[in-house]
Amino acid sequence: MDGPLWIDTYAPALADLPQSELRDSLTRAVDEPLNLILHGPAGAGKTAAVRALAAATHADPDNDLVEINVADVFGRTKKEVSNDPRFASFITPKRRRNSSKADLIKHVLAESAGYAPVSGGYKTVLLDNAEGIREDFQQALRRVMERHHRTTQFVVTTRQPSKLIPPIRSRCFSIPVRAPTTAEVVTILERIVASEDVPHDDDGLEFVAASADGDLRTAISSAQATAEDAGEITMDAAYDTLGAVGHDDRIEAMITDAAEGEFTDARATLDDLLVDEGMDGGEVLAECLRVARSRSVGPDAATLHRLAGDIDMDLAEGTNDRLHLSHLLAELDR
Repeated sequence: MDGPLWIDTYAPALADLPQSELRDSLTRAVDEPLNLILHGPAGAGKTAAVRALAAATHADPDNDLVEINVADVFGRTKKEVSNDPRFASFITPKRRRNSSKADLIKHVLAESAGYAPVSGGYKTVLLDNAEGIREDFQQALRRVMERHHRTTQFVVTTRQPSKLIPPIRSRCFSIPVRAPTTAEVVTILERIVASEDVPHDDDGLEFVAASADGDLRTAISSAQATAEDAGEITMDAAYDTLGAVGHDDRIEAMITDAAEGEFTDARATLDDLLVDEGMDGGEVLAECLRVARSRSVGPDAATLHRLAGDIDMDLAEGTNDRLHLSHLLAELDR
């Protein structure tokens, strides 16, 4: 995307959250801070809701909301955790040297919860995607929650609350976050495109919203992609833009199948693209190159472009796109 991301520019306030039940629960939490578990499907707006809550409760949310994405911390090396600007101030070279990765992460949890809030009486620590926390780290988190309950509000977001140990669940008020309906997503998109002054029609917005299947983040990103690609959001523009986006997974699978010698599966996908989707050989070849580069699949770039050059010449001179592209798929296994 060329400009600022709409999902950041139009981050919602509490009053803008599409799910009325979620709005009500978090509005009550403004006046009565509690440890919370927000659970629901990916893209439903859990993280955005916590940021909206922090904006409503803290005079300085930039400093008094500490976001820890579990994948970003627990999946990193000691060096990466130590160099993270959020944690570098309290991880000394000596601690980094003498601590195991597990001890370092426990130290990060304790220190993130332990420092004094910048404004007001408490701060908020968000643990995002918490289903990935190992049980021993969850036990450490439980102890941190007990120790700092007077000055720190813990908010846990997860797709799978059953993965959390009972002592953590018992210390938090549970808030389900359902996926927004198509109508709720359309309302949000209407507000965004009006602010951006993007030409649109009702069918286009509804197509974008329905295609996202309850994933608000995807819907907003898809609307922005359509607006930047076509200059408008109509049914035809959205179909053309999002249809192309939807090909990427299939093209990646086709390249991977071919590279692994699964030619029957690869050719079946090729037939779908040529016949069902109506793409011509040149379009499929160009998309193969783009997806291979962006997703790092298939052979190295030099080999792929050499093969593509030969096939491109065959496509220009021949009449059977399927034959020439099948030849490309066969070569990927070599």
